[in-house]
Amino acid sequence: MLTKTIPYTFVRGGYFYFSRRVPADLRGHYSYHRIVQGLHTTSPQKAKVQASITAAKLEAYWSQMRLAKSDVIGMSLVRDSSRSSQEVASNQPQTNCPSLLDALEVYLKQKGKGRPKTFRVAARRTCNYLIGLCGNKPLSGYTRQDALQFRDWLVARGLTGSSITRNFSYLKAVINFALSEYALDIRNPFVGIYHDRSAGVLVRKPIPMEAIKNVQSECHAIDDDMRWLIALISDTGMRLAEGAGLLKEDFVGLDTDLPYVRVTKHPWRNLKTSSSERHIPLVGEALWAAKRIVEADNGSDFAFSRYNRASPTSANSASAALNKWLKQYVPAGCTMHSFRHSMRDRLRTVQCPADITDQIGGWTTDGVGQGYGSGYPLSVLQEWLEKAK
Repeated sequence: MLTKTIPYTFVRGGYFYFSRRVPADLRGHYSYHRIVQGLHTTSPQKAKVQASITAAKLEAYWSQMRLAKSDVIGMSLVRDSSRSSQEVASNQPQTNCPSLLDALEVYLKQKGKGRPKTFRVAARRTCNYLIGLCGNKPLSGYTRQDALQFRDWLVARGLTGSSITRNFSYLKAVINFALSEYALDIRNPFVGIYHDRSAGVLVRKPIPMEAIKNVQSECHAIDDDMRWLIALISDTGMRLAEGAGLLKEDFVGLDTDLPYVRVTKHPWRNLKTSSSERHIPLVGEALWAAKRIVEADNGSDFAFSRYNRASPTSANSASAALNKWLKQYVPAGCTMHSFRHSMRDRLRTVQCPADITDQIGGWTTDGVGQGYGSGYPLSVLQEWLEKAK
């Protein structure tokens, strides 16, 4: 919202910003209809002076643009007019360089295939943040000052260090992809921007083994689908979204010596990484939960139909409901995701090799050699999970 006392300004996060709509007759020269620029001050007096100077410069520049478009008597008599025209044209905004919105559409078209809706939403949200702050410029028009202003704006909004990192990651990915696609020799100004990555970040705590046993006992006592999901995750370490989006047929061999759950992509629930696609042996309370899930007559092929009434799987709803129930049985700061941290610690306690732990949890293992072969057989994974019970 523009401030009434200082023309062409608005305040966001305590800082003043200059905002001016591009005149209709000059919009063909711009990739966005409004110019927005941070004034880097919280002082109304300084903002008023800077806004006045900026507005005057814009008016002068627009006057030159209008004059360049008009017919002037005697132009045919000016020597080397072709060279003059080229010089005028070189001073105009680049038209062959894609704007940030163009880059975003190319990025989503090529990289967004098969990705969850959240991937597109996050990329669009980040780019819209920058456009609202600095305008939808050609990629060649963004500067280091824009990048620093964007960082300061994110910090002023109170985002945690990890959220700021995520925003810059999306922005860098969109711009870098477009620069590569269009073979543009332009440096990405959003690369290498420093910020405190640890600011406001809460360290996820693992759930102690005693508390896990207590939670599992309560799951047995209540014995409903929500508690089956908790029990399943407690002894597999899978992500909540992975469990909530399972089909009953994803549970295999429950009456054999080697029962397991198949974690794979589904149209309603994607996986976080390629290494997340895996088979996890079912032991302890996870095996009990799997049997209860398959035996239950819920009139659906889904293991947890309440979280799959629409696509995609309602992992956020599951998280809110289960965390609300869970917090009365676990230490402060622990959530459903803490079971995943606990599984890592439980496997460390029994000295499980790191690459086996990574295969169980679907974590990416570093090293070129890790990409060879099919991984450890289920019987080996089962052996270590039994030790970690």
